[in-house]
Amino acid sequence: MVIFDGISKRYGAHQALDQVSFTLKKGQVLGLLGQNGAGKTTAMNIMTGCLAPTKGRVLIDGHDVLLQPREAKRMIGYLPEAAPLYDEMTVQSYLRFACELKEVEKKHIAGHIRQVAERTGLVEVLGRKIGNLSKGFRQRVGVAQALCGTPDVIILDEPTAGLDPRQASEMRQLILSLRGRHTVIFSSHILSEVQSVCDRVLILHHGKVLCDSGLNELKTRENKLRAVIAGGEQALLAPLRSLTKFSQVEVIRGGEPGTTQVLLTVREEGAERELFTLLSSLQAPLIRLQSQERSLEEIFLQTTAQ
Repeated sequence: MVIFDGISKRYGAHQALDQVSFTLKKGQVLGLLGQNGAGKTTAMNIMTGCLAPTKGRVLIDGHDVLLQPREAKRMIGYLPEAAPLYDEMTVQSYLRFACELKEVEKKHIAGHIRQVAERTGLVEVLGRKIGNLSKGFRQRVGVAQALCGTPDVIILDEPTAGLDPRQASEMRQLILSLRGRHTVIFSSHILSEVQSVCDRVLILHHGKVLCDSGLNELKTRENKLRAVIAGGEQALLAPLRSLTKFSQVEVIRGGEPGTTQVLLTVREEGAERELFTLLSSLQAPLIRLQSQERSLEEIFLQTTAQ
C-alpha cells in the first residue's frame, strides 16, 4: 500500500505541490495526469525518496520513505522519463548490477535476471550492449531494472515517450501484465494510453489534486444516451424534457427524415426504463439507443478548465 499524506513541496517562492494526499492499494494501476508543471515528476521523485518534501510523508507498506529509506526503497521500482542506462554495459551485466543494488541474493540473481528478461521480452538481447539497442528495447531495459528485486510498487514516468506505435503498444501490454501483482503508478501525456491501462486516475493542476477517482466511475459520472426516435420533434421534445431521471435533453440536427435524434444526460439510475415507458405511451418507436461515454481527454480538459 502507498500512502501519500499531506505532501507539500516548495522551491523558493514556487509551490510545486500543495497538500497532496492519496492512498493506493496493492494491485491498482494509477494514472497520474497533469499539464507540464502540474507537479507530477515532483510527486514521483518524493515518492521514490529522490526528493524530500517540505511537508508531509510517504509510506510504502508502512515504511516512511525518509525515516526508513532502505526498507521503503527496497519495495520500489522506478523508471524515470530518461531511463538510467549505461550504454557500455550489456543488458545482462546491467540487470545484474540492478539486482545487486536491490539486494537480491547472489545465488538467485541469474534466475531472477532470466525471469525479468522473459517478462520484458529481453531474452534475445541479454548479451548485447545497451548502446546498440533501439529506443524500444532501451525502454524495456529501463522497465526491467525497475522490476529487479520484485518490488511491490512500480513507478513509470512517460514510459512510451519517443516510441513508435508498435513499440508503444508492446509497452502498454507490458504494463497491463504488471496489474494485480504490483501497484503501478503511471504518468503519461497520452490520455488514450492512460485510459487503456489504468483503473484509477489522479489529476494534478498547479500542485493541487483536482480529481482522484476510479476510471469507470469517472466516465459514467455524466453518462449520456443518444436516442433516435420515430416521430417529429414538436411532439416529442416537451414530453422528453418532462422526464425526471434526465438532467438535460439536447436535440441533434440533421438526422434521418421522420425521426428525432436527441442526446440525454442521465441524472440517476432507472433513466432508460423511464424513457421506454414514455415512448411506449406516446406510441413513438425507439429506433436506436447508444451510450455516450466521455473520453478521458474530455474529462481532463473539462476538469482543468474549471
